[in-house]
Amino acid sequence: MSTNTELKEAVKEKYGSIAKNSSSCCGPTCCCGSNSVTQLTEGYKEEEMAKLPEGADLGLGCGFPTRAAKFEKGQTVLDLGSGAGVDVFLAADAVGPTGKVIGVDMTQPMIDKARENARKKGIQNVEFRLGEIENLPVESNTVDIVISNCVLNLVPDKNKAFAEIFRVLKPKGYFVVSDIVYEGEMPEEIKKQIDLYTGCVAGAVRQDQYLEIIDKTGFKPVRVLSETQYDIMATENFHGKSITVQGIKPE
Repeated sequence: MSTNTELKEAVKEKYGSIAKNSSSCCGPTCCCGSNSVTQLTEGYKEEEMAKLPEGADLGLGCGFPTRAAKFEKGQTVLDLGSGAGVDVFLAADAVGPTGKVIGVDMTQPMIDKARENARKKGIQNVEFRLGEIENLPVESNTVDIVISNCVLNLVPDKNKAFAEIFRVLKPKGYFVVSDIVYEGEMPEEIKKQIDLYTGCVAGAVRQDQYLEIIDKTGFKPVRVLSETQYDIMATENFHGKSITVQGIKPE
């Protein structure tokens, strides 16, 4: 069994390599890796792509949190695991020049790539910070909306991750997260494979456990906005799902 430190290093190595190679991974929109989640969505729309710097979409997502979030001009948005910046840039367009979007990623090559993408497109209302989701480099009670796209399954301590989301959100703020979960019982051979962890499968938790973590953190209400089943290594008692979830921080 790999330690949390080993898991994080494996994730850094893999996604740092993707950033340096400047190429998408497996499908129009996917969590990347051998035997991983692929083609769960139809990809970003043409009008969305027109707003993005070239190279911002590396095909690493499993949903569209920016579509579910109700952005308003002047808001502060935080994107967790921001990668090359695709959802940061879409949110930045929505909140306008009086708003701000912060992207946090633990992989320096991704931060470098996102900053370069912002420079190429001349996008001013964004900032990219190096850091971990379990210890966010963001002040408490300063964010209106938190978004994340197929990243929290890669975080070893999900309780701490959602506690950090709760901390940085303003009262009445909310998150919209697209992520991988599963139903049934995950086979042991999946849990032990590091490539399936970095491929967004082995690090997932059961959907009921995922929602329980969010609820116990203090978010009220919690809603599943959408879900899509996939069949990567599915068995009679195990199958994965991509879900988009919203949770609101009480006033």
